[in-house]
Amino acid sequence: MTAAQAETCAQVPDDIARQIVLPEGHLDEEALFSAYEWLRKNAPLAKAEVEGYDPLWLVSKHADILEIERQPQVFHNAGGSDNPGSHNPILNTTAGDAWTRKTHGTLRTLESLQMMDPPEHTLIRDIAQGWFKPMELKKWDDRIRQLANHVISQRLAPGINEVDFSRQFAWFYPLHVIMTLFGVPAEDEPLIMKLAHERFGANDPESRRQDLGGDAATAAAQQNSANIQDFEAYYINLVESLRSSPQDNLASLIANARQGNGDYYPMKTCIGYYIAISGAGHDTTSTTAATIFEQLAKHPDQLKAVQNDLSLIPALINEGLRWASPVKHFVHQAATDYELRGSKIRAGDRMMLLFQSANRDEDIFAEPAKFRHDRKPNPHIAFGSGPHSCLGQPLARLELRVLLEELLPRVRNIELTGPRKVLQTNFVGGLKSLPVRFELVD
Repeated sequence: MTAAQAETCAQVPDDIARQIVLPEGHLDEEALFSAYEWLRKNAPLAKAEVEGYDPLWLVSKHADILEIERQPQVFHNAGGSDNPGSHNPILNTTAGDAWTRKTHGTLRTLESLQMMDPPEHTLIRDIAQGWFKPMELKKWDDRIRQLANHVISQRLAPGINEVDFSRQFAWFYPLHVIMTLFGVPAEDEPLIMKLAHERFGANDPESRRQDLGGDAATAAAQQNSANIQDFEAYYINLVESLRSSPQDNLASLIANARQGNGDYYPMKTCIGYYIAISGAGHDTTSTTAATIFEQLAKHPDQLKAVQNDLSLIPALINEGLRWASPVKHFVHQAATDYELRGSKIRAGDRMMLLFQSANRDEDIFAEPAKFRHDRKPNPHIAFGSGPHSCLGQPLARLELRVLLEELLPRVRNIELTGPRKVLQTNFVGGLKSLPVRFELVD
């Protein structure tokens, strides 16, 4: 390949780019996944320019996302160790990023893992890495099973249930689990629920805060800032309490972690952990649970197969994660020139990794547009890959497995009874409303 060939790259048509980049493009999932398919077939790695956003590459193929995510020294998450906070791994408007820089002096408004690069990322991740290991989580299996049955008994009733499975059930279970593991009182869960939905709902009219000024271009950045402040106001008291009286739970482990010099980690580090776990951990798990329930309603033969053999549940969860891909993107930035799929990536270029597209990649998955509860192999990357793969994925899998083991054997005749709704977001989200009717047997 000549140097001139390497410099050339496809330009994404405006309608395709807008469908994928704009939050409102994600409301029409049929059109969205058609746009992803068009990219994979015609311009799998291509530049997009959408008014109001910085130019960026759309990365639609599974292999390319793996190549980027597994090289953190080449593709930074948040600016690299030399310039932390100079890059936003979450796609925001150009005006929104400018507002954040002006207001906070940095794009790093939250001390969370997604806003860090190695070696700092590795150090902070190690605080809780051991707690999330599957062998360590086994001791919580019975407790989480109790919590699952509690939510089932509180939210559903024997006999015919007509509910919005997302809003009236799926939202509550993962939040209740996480808050229990944090030692947060049940009476405070509604506040955390509100803040968790605000976290990823800045571009959705139903989740957008109404108490903020400014224009639409900076609304998401303003809501992110206000949301962090509200979380901090609550969680600072939790950290102080756990440092005074340590407990045997995840929040206490984080609050009482020590740096190499023996000092506690800064308060903002602890709160960043708490916000990430209570926000992303809640939303992604609830979205996946609702997605699985919806697909079982559409495929009663698959529901029956799983009910007859509960050992199929882990494979069902994998397919639900692939299908939902609730984390839709992260944006990495090239730290140096790099050639990818025959195109020349320049240092400073932004790469929007499209996880939903990668999880429908025809080169990786047979019949990717079909939901198959027993799909094997299923190398989805719903949790990401490389050093930034989701820390909490073993807990998410455990929560989903326990819930489905307790719920599915009791479910009969699932019907979809009304229009589904999805969150208007290009970042984290999915089903937010799923009206259903089903029978729950004793």
